[in-house]
Amino acid sequence: MDITLTIWKSFRSIPLWVQIWVSFWLVPVNLSSLAFVAEDWGTTVAFLAIIAMALNVIILFVEQRFSRTMALPHLPFWTGLVILIVILRPNSTTPFGIYLIVLGVTNTVSLVLDYIDAYRWLKGDRG
Repeated sequence: MDITLTIWKSFRSIPLWVQIWVSFWLVPVNLSSLAFVAEDWGTTVAFLAIIAMALNVIILFVEQRFSRTMALPHLPFWTGLVILIVILRPNSTTPFGIYLIVLGVTNTVSLVLDYIDAYRWLKGDRG
């Protein structure tokens, strides 16, 4: 079977709320970091936001499915990103500041789920 079809079927088998969260919020919010690379810290923010997702593409093609393994790249990069955003104390009156707040909240929510999945993965649940 074609690997992209296999991955697509795996994606469609995860809960609908996760499909919606990933497709219409999590990925777009993180990719939007590219719009702010000219800002102070913009390149660092974009790198941290996108590298975890890029590593997940590799995991997808190696495992040929969505799995708890995909939580692992988020942990160091998005934890670091959220800490950086807290340190930067974004200004909620600028577009970049508003974006950083949205990104920080988004990735904090994701990290809660990722840490749960990583714990389950470490306990042997590779689902």
